[in-house]
Amino acid sequence: MLSDARFYHAGLNAPRLVTGTRIFGVLVYHADMKTRLLLLSILLLVSRLALAGHALALGYTPKYPVNFSHFEYVNPQAPKGGELVLPNPDRRTSFDSFNPFVIKGTAVPNLAPLMFESLAVSSLDEPASAYGLLAEDMQVAADGLSATFRLNPAARFNNGDAVLAADVKHSFDMLTSKAASPAYRSALTEVAGTEIVDARTVRYRFRRANPELPLTVASLPVFSRKWGGGKPLDQIVLEPPIASGPYAIAGFDLGRSITYQRRTDYWASEHPARRGQYNFGRITYRFYKDDVARLEAFKAGEFDFLVEYSARNWARQYQGPKFRSGELQRLAFVHHNTAGMQGFVLNTRKALFADKRVREALGLALDFEWLNRQLFYNQYTRIDSFYSNGDLAASGVPSADELKLLTPLRSQLDPSVFGPAPQPPSTNPPASLRDNLRRARDLLAQAGWTYRDGALRNAKGEPFVFEWLDDGGSMSRVFAVYERNLAKLGIAVKSRQVDYALYQRRLDEFDFDLISLRFGDTQSPGIELYDYYGSKAATEKGSSNVIGLKDPAVDKLIDAVVNSQTRAERLTAVHALDRVLRHGYYIIPQWYSATHRTAWKNRLAYPQPLPLYYQPADWMLQTWWVK
Repeated sequence: MLSDARFYHAGLNAPRLVTGTRIFGVLVYHADMKTRLLLLSILLLVSRLALAGHALALGYTPKYPVNFSHFEYVNPQAPKGGELVLPNPDRRTSFDSFNPFVIKGTAVPNLAPLMFESLAVSSLDEPASAYGLLAEDMQVAADGLSATFRLNPAARFNNGDAVLAADVKHSFDMLTSKAASPAYRSALTEVAGTEIVDARTVRYRFRRANPELPLTVASLPVFSRKWGGGKPLDQIVLEPPIASGPYAIAGFDLGRSITYQRRTDYWASEHPARRGQYNFGRITYRFYKDDVARLEAFKAGEFDFLVEYSARNWARQYQGPKFRSGELQRLAFVHHNTAGMQGFVLNTRKALFADKRVREALGLALDFEWLNRQLFYNQYTRIDSFYSNGDLAASGVPSADELKLLTPLRSQLDPSVFGPAPQPPSTNPPASLRDNLRRARDLLAQAGWTYRDGALRNAKGEPFVFEWLDDGGSMSRVFAVYERNLAKLGIAVKSRQVDYALYQRRLDEFDFDLISLRFGDTQSPGIELYDYYGSKAATEKGSSNVIGLKDPAVDKLIDAVVNSQTRAERLTAVHALDRVLRHGYYIIPQWYSATHRTAWKNRLAYPQPLPLYYQPADWMLQTWWVK
């Protein structure tokens, strides 16, 4: 393969540019330099395409060839059947919707992976590959302005209907309508539309050549035109989805529990991208009011699997007779995920946080080292990048390739961006919290905030006061320590806890000062960056740009990431973007663990080897089984 190929078809042999060589199966003779150069330019263009085939990969050769039988991290002989009982996987304590694609309502857990499928699916041991599922063949046009997918004739919805091109187009139209979550419109802004070529062939058209768009559209959920009976998407609430996934809804108690039943007629049971996966016969979710009740219910044997996010709980609570007898198992599974960004997010739409010096000062008041010793049992590592724990994180000073992206933006960037990548403050000797707070005091003074009359005040005499919004959980004891440090600077914080539904609504409306939030990790950042950090998303309610970031330089660097042709180019662009985001001090970074703390009943089994990039609950649902 040519090293700079954007997409590769895994079944091809490497082209060679020498006289009398077979190139893509054709014997080509070229006697002079002009012909060779012309041929080279053609081949470079062709090499950037995903030729018709089973897989797409972003800037590298897909791992699995055209005739692969299953992914390496599954057990193709895993038995099917048995019941899996799980708790609510997050802080939602109820549900009122079977529609995961809209802002309105609270959808049931894991509805999308269990019931909805896409044209192609990713593997868990590659950063950005997609293998055909609903699509049996995928082809990107020579000019990069379209991608064509031919559907598998065996694909069936749970009502028995064949999955057709009209359903794919309908799904896209619904997801890009104003009734859907704006995250879809943000991610798909460069998709011009879809067209039905024939009953089983659909083509996506792009506004410009973009190496990630074929992968993006291939991963979109597909559902039947009959779902909802013609209603707008946001009016489809409790109608069970008509979809092609391995499970269907077997029963539910609204807001309390839901049961999925594995389809006996599931069309893709022996498909290479599905073999050895989704093995449980029934999956039931039960809802618990809080983390304490959930943990005690697990120890009492009420459900089968739990991921623990509290270091304190992991160190002190996962013990007792059931663990000693082996009935309950616990293990910290190693992973290679990028950590993603988790931290206290400052809403820069608020005038209080508009000044970079203020944001940097607030970060200096967080004493991670004390928290790790006293609260976390030294289980965590400080997040030092938007992409910690991997090769996506920027380090040191900008490389020569990074400078090619950053230098044209110099007038729009803080000069510090061209120096070393910033590191979060430390209180390890010889540093100290006292020294950090002194630096914070100086930065605040430079921004016009000084301590007088018992509080930190601006020139108008207004005190520095803000609200921390939370939906409950263990973060409150962490924030209490942070709040105490802020008080030493004269800053007053009002803590407010609300239920999950109100919390989500306020985030959608950007109605908050400071929140604690985790951004999803990824091994290949791309189009989602427009939703996280793009200027357009900053004013679109319900978007993921909770920061309120509107920076033309950031927009340009996102373009560079999305338009990168090779893995190396993407790494360079992500490094440059990471560097600029870190110098903006928009988030006070928290911490991460390079393991997944997991406990389960001994009746469950999991495959070896472990995948590289995975979330534990998703991996369990996808690949585990009942012994």
